Amino acid sequence: MLTALSGWTRTQRHVVVASYLGWMLDAFDFFLLVFVIKDVAGTFATSITAVSLAITLTLALRPLGAFVFGRLADRFGRRPVLMLDVGLYSLFGFATAFAPNLVGFLFIRGLFGIAMGGEWGVGASLTMETVPPKARGLVSGLLQSGYPSGYLLASLAYAALYPLIGWRGLFMIGLAPALLILYVRSKVPESPAFDRNRAVTVDFTEVVKKNWKLALYVLALMTAFNFFSHGTQDMYPTFLQKQRHFSHETVSGIAVLYNIGAILGGLTFGTLSQAFGRRRAIMAAAIGALPMVALWAYAPNIAWLAVGAFAVQFCVQGAWGVIPAHLNELSPPEARAVFPGTVYQLGNFIASSNAIIQAAYAEHHGGDYATALASVAIAAGLAIALLVWRGREAKDIVLAP
Repeated sequence: MLTALSGWTRTQRHVVVASYLGWMLDAFDFFLLVFVIKDVAGTFATSITAVSLAITLTLALRPLGAFVFGRLADRFGRRPVLMLDVGLYSLFGFATAFAPNLVGFLFIRGLFGIAMGGEWGVGASLTMETVPPKARGLVSGLLQSGYPSGYLLASLAYAALYPLIGWRGLFMIGLAPALLILYVRSKVPESPAFDRNRAVTVDFTEVVKKNWKLALYVLALMTAFNFFSHGTQDMYPTFLQKQRHFSHETVSGIAVLYNIGAILGGLTFGTLSQAFGRRRAIMAAAIGALPMVALWAYAPNIAWLAVGAFAVQFCVQGAWGVIPAHLNELSPPEARAVFPGTVYQLGNFIASSNAIIQAAYAEHHGGDYATALASVAIAAGLAIALLVWRGREAKDIVLAP
């Protein structure tokens, strides 16, 4: 790790900080919803399954954002498009607080999903093209840990502020990430790999045709990855509230704990991937989660449930911690902002039904969220291990001149 951190320029540090904060604050706005699904359902006099459609819409529309903002970033540069994207997801997160009814709520969360989908691909390409090659593994884990960091921040906001300001007040905080635009504008330069003259002539359709086998493989991989993450995250607070009947304080405490595990897992496996390879690190994390599922979903008391939650998210986000580096290394260089982000978010689109499936299963089986959660976690972990085992390694490829 010390070797990976040595020799950095000030510019490289600013790029990593900006990309990490961009993904963290994006995730913060997204995960606020998972804590208040029950409250939103009560406000609009509807079911949890109906409100969980907001999660599905957000995930389903992320590919559109990834494609649109990725194309813009490949043509006009990573830096200006990153600022535009941050501004939009902050605005839509804030607007959620003023939804007048369920239809308006779903519409706004759909718009938020488009903006959310654009951040990952743009930020990841900017970062991986800027940092030293020896640091990619560590930075990959750090960048992806922004996602559970945002979840952790949402957990803390729910714990401290929800009793005071309610669910609408929580979403009003969603405007705060817009301040990141000022930091990007003053401290972050354009990617050294971005070539405006070449970028204008890139035909994304031709890129996909030329790399169709890679596109299908990565799409399958990212579908499994998104079931792995969203299948273990999005409905878990609802499981703790509805099936285990835990208090607001207990749910918040467990969420804080498992997000700390997620952050540590991303950093750990991301760093290990630099020495042992991306594929080996991902497989170890995915398989490592499987024996922990029993504690995570079925533990008889709070203490063991918390241990299981920490362990599962350590492994789930450990596998994810390798993805920013692995996906950028596999991607065609002429479309590195749009290709990884789009296939990632298309995987999200396919997996976007997860929340509705889990909620509907639970509501039709006496509130059994545990089985719905465990089934998805095990199936997704096995699928990831198999797909990565059959994939290829590109750890040492050159990303920037």
